[in-house]
Order: sequence, then structure tokens, then C-alpha cells
Amino acid sequence: MKTTKNRHLTSWALAAGAAALVLAFASSAGAQARIDGIEGYTTFNFAAGEGEVSIADGGSYEFWGYEDLNLREGVGLPQYPGPTIIVNQGDTVTINLTNQMHASSGCTSMVFPGHAVTATGGTPGLLTQESCGTAPAQVVTYTFTATEPGTYMYYSGTKPELQVEMGLFGALIVRPTGIGFGDGYAYNDDRSQYDHEYLFLLSSMDPYIHQLAEQHRFAEIDNTERFPTYWFINGRTAPDILANNYVAWLPHQPYNSTPRMTPGQRVLVRIIGGDQDQHPLHLHGNHYYEIARYGRMLLTDPTVPTSALASRAKFTTLSVPGQTVDAIFTWTGEKLGWDIYGTPADGAPAHTCNGLDTPSAGYDPETNEYCPDHGKPFPVTLPENQNLAFGGWFSGSPFLGTGEGLPPGEGGLNPNNGFFFMWHSHTEKELTNFDIFPGGMLSMMVVEPPGTPIP
Repeated sequence: MKTTKNRHLTSWALAAGAAALVLAFASSAGAQARIDGIEGYTTFNFAAGEGEVSIADGGSYEFWGYEDLNLREGVGLPQYPGPTIIVNQGDTVTINLTNQMHASSGCTSMVFPGHAVTATGGTPGLLTQESCGTAPAQVVTYTFTATEPGTYMYYSGTKPELQVEMGLFGALIVRPTGIGFGDGYAYNDDRSQYDHEYLFLLSSMDPYIHQLAEQHRFAEIDNTERFPTYWFINGRTAPDILANNYVAWLPHQPYNSTPRMTPGQRVLVRIIGGDQDQHPLHLHGNHYYEIARYGRMLLTDPTVPTSALASRAKFTTLSVPGQTVDAIFTWTGEKLGWDIYGTPADGAPAHTCNGLDTPSAGYDPETNEYCPDHGKPFPVTLPENQNLAFGGWFSGSPFLGTGEGLPPGEGGLNPNNGFFFMWHSHTEKELTNFDIFPGGMLSMMVVEPPGTPIP
């Protein structure tokens, strides 16, 4: 009999293998890593419908999600979370919503915190106009101007305690039109410049609520007794988070979250609290700086755009319900105390830092090596292979861009010989799939050797 644990291990192998293919066959175009979503449009036709969320332990549960009726992402199904909407500052955005859920699910809607929205059509609700599943289904039109750039969330304004739990939520990104016209800047501010951006939309699930909803037993749902046992980044549990976007075996969950960078690059991390719980997102490898919350730069004087940033170095962001946080992360290996590219004494090829063979100040302009650590040998002697246990991402070497021989069947998931750092929830139970570790809110960030193309 195939157990849940066996399926979980199989899923780890599938997702890790898919992630390795992503790293191995990255485009040579060197394009900027951008968040996937519907981009280049200002009118969106959405429907609310039902689907099945796949969990990495082998389970699946009904969810309610938003669907892009224009198939601009090639999904054509309700998504968990909903499609990521990407527009430009100043755009007049129109979203037409149709309710295609089962009639017993009731009405539904969309709200867009941070924006002044005009809603027409449908039925008046507590927070906004709602689309009810009567025949013919009502269409509600939401219109707003994307006045301020930043990271936002959208979600159902109808019984949100149930409908957000069921999956009716998503991300909204507004790109600036001042500096760089949105390409490589989160805001109209040089301090928000980035080389790559990644979305971390955090959510959780109580499968019992979803089972009751699937059976239309709504009177038995008590949200005060909600007890989640699954935790997601961009709608996936680990290890499925590591697989590529739009894999066939996750038809309703198209978005991954596997950050990649090379030394010295700036990574913009867009964090969204997508459910009713708090989630402490912890980024290994280095501290980072929060630069914005709720789509607004953190300034010492918010009335003066040029005032100093009111942020501080952090290792963990406590993501709270509905909050969005933008953070800048970078990595150079600074002050590790050893040469990250190795020395001749370590058996690595000779190289210079800032054109010098000896330690000096600053960083190398090509490799972003921290020059005061240049030439310092690795501080310990690694045991022989027969005394080691190998992880799939171990290259066989402690040096960036260098791989060494491994026993047959070991390694293989790190084709570029990068450094892997775990990015995950700092609440231990959130690193499981129904008590099975590892799982849940867990991803890996990869520092690749200089010059590696990251599409």
C-alpha cells in the first residue's frame, strides 16, 4: 500500500528535479527575473469558480478561486491564489467579475485595499457590489485608477472569513511610471531599485472547512474553530514550491517561488499576508531591509519623498493578515571569513579581487567578491566523502561555482554549483504538510556564480 509519506517523498523528488532543470536550462538571454502574472492589460474578465488544490503529501481539497476568462496566462482554470494582476501607475483598471460557483455558495465579490474603487452591477453587499450566481449570472464591474505604485492584495469582500479561506484572494502589483518606467524599480525612488523580484503570497488551509464547503454543509462551518494544517507560498506547499511555473501536475497552482541571484545583485521580495494568521517569514543568508509596507515607502517624513528610509536590517518579517511588505535582499559573502571562490591552497583556480592578489578594501566589480576576505583559505578541513551524508543540492565543494566529484547517485540538483539558503516560515509547524516534515512554507534561495543568466 502506498502511504502518504511515500507520496510526499516522491513529490520532493519531482519538484527538486524540476527545479534542477530550471537551473540547468536557464535562458541565456539574461532577462530580468520578473513575477509572473497578467501584464500589459488594463481590462480583466474574471470568474469565481471551484477547483482542487493539490498538496505535496498527496491530498487534494476543493477551493474557490478567481479565473482569467481571457486565458492570458494559458491556465484557463480557477487559480489558487488568483491571477497576479500587474498594471502601471496611472492606469485606469477595469475588472469584470462573474460568479460561476455552485448556487449554494452564495454571492461573491472583490475588494482592492489601497485604491478608490467604483463598483457597478450585481447586488449591493456589505462592502461592495456582489455577483450572485443566479441565471444568468450577474456581472459586477470594478474600476479604479492605480494611483500609487507598490504591492497590494485583492480578495473577496463577501463573507471573507470563509471565502478568503477557500481561496478567493490574489496579488496586485502596480509598477511605477517615473524612474525606469517600472523596469527594475518598485517605487519612484532610486532606493527601490532591484535586479530580480519574487512574490511570497502566504496562506494556510483548514482542510475540514474545505471538506464541509465541498459538501455544501455551510451551517456546520465554525470559523472560530479554524485549525490549519497546510501552509502555502504562492498557493503551493513544499516541495512543489520549487517546481517550475505552469507545470501540468499543478493545473490550479501555476506560481512557484524559487528566488535566484548572483553575488551583489538586489532582490526585491514582495511579501503578502494572504490569510487570517500571522506568518514569520525568515530569510537565511543575510539580513535585508524593508523599504515599504502597504504600498508606501517607509520614510522618516512621508511628506518628503527624499527623506531617509525609516527601515532597519531584519532577518524575519512577521507577515500579518492583509499586509504587504517590500524588502531588498542582497548577498556578497561579506565577512564570511574565507574566500568564497577558493584559493590555490584549497585547490581552486587563482583569481584576483579588484585586480590584487592580496586582501584589499571594497568589492570586485565583476564578481562582487568582498576583497578583505580574498585569499583566506576555507577555515576547516572537510571529512572524506565516506564520512559525509550528502544533500541533493551539495556540489561537492564549499566554493561558489566549483563542483567536485560525488559518489554515484548523490547531488545533481545544483548544476551551476551555487549556494542554497532556506527561506521559510519561522513557525515550525508551518514547515509541515499535515505534520509531515519538510513541507509547508519552505523554499530555497540560490546564489549562482557570477555571470549565470537568470531569466
